[in-house]
Amino acid sequence: MKIRVATYNIHKGVTSLRATPRVIALKKAIAEFHADIVFLQEVQGRHDRYQARFGREEHGHHRHWPETAQYDYFKGEAHHSAYGMNAVYDHGHHGNALLSAFPIENSHNHDVSDHAYEQRGILHCVLETPAGKVHCYVVHLGLFEGSRGRQTAQLIEAVNASSNGEPVIIAGDFNDWRNTLSDRLRNGLGVAEVFDELGPRSPLGDMVRSWAGRQPRLAPARTFPAALPWFRLDRIYVRGFKVDNAQVMHGPLWAKLSDHAPIVAELQLE
Repeated sequence: MKIRVATYNIHKGVTSLRATPRVIALKKAIAEFHADIVFLQEVQGRHDRYQARFGREEHGHHRHWPETAQYDYFKGEAHHSAYGMNAVYDHGHHGNALLSAFPIENSHNHDVSDHAYEQRGILHCVLETPAGKVHCYVVHLGLFEGSRGRQTAQLIEAVNASSNGEPVIIAGDFNDWRNTLSDRLRNGLGVAEVFDELGPRSPLGDMVRSWAGRQPRLAPARTFPAALPWFRLDRIYVRGFKVDNAQVMHGPLWAKLSDHAPIVAELQLE
């Protein structure tokens, strides 16, 4: 069975500069993934100020902010959705979300906040697919390396405790720009990142590492900033799947919608 997945940090549906709303354009862009499962980070569950400012019609112009929560707005009629509320403030809240063409049997949000200034969570959803259960974990790790290490340990513990050896997809914004977490996830969970076998590597470099008795150097794709991606922040890790292909969505459209570029991958259930 083939499953097409995507991960995308949508920056709360507004641009980095001047906080221009991009929610309507994001819904159209997410539909362009043609994905069965979409992992979203920085999803606005409620924002009273944006709703008041952009949610009304003015001078014949349509609303630029939906009345419903973003995860419900994005899912359309063909998808199910789940939301993990992480950051709560006076005028609203945001967190991670999952959109799924498959029924969501249940969902649970693990609070992995490491300190008072960053609220972070791991949203675990169990999907009922025609080939059986698939466990999805939507991840957005902290900005500090020490926090990310502790949150990764909690992620490994949560996946091992809840996945029952069934197929796993872990995706999101890991903020792991030095790529220090991938080996921990591979060793702790038996997962592979979708670009492990597909990403560009140097044959000469792999040969030298082989002579030295070292493993090939594996690197995720560059996804940040979206206009000119350099940092490797966003990942899709899988277990129980073969990766048919994976790509980062580049170009002017994606540069306007968020500061992160999305990743789309096609998986084959083993």
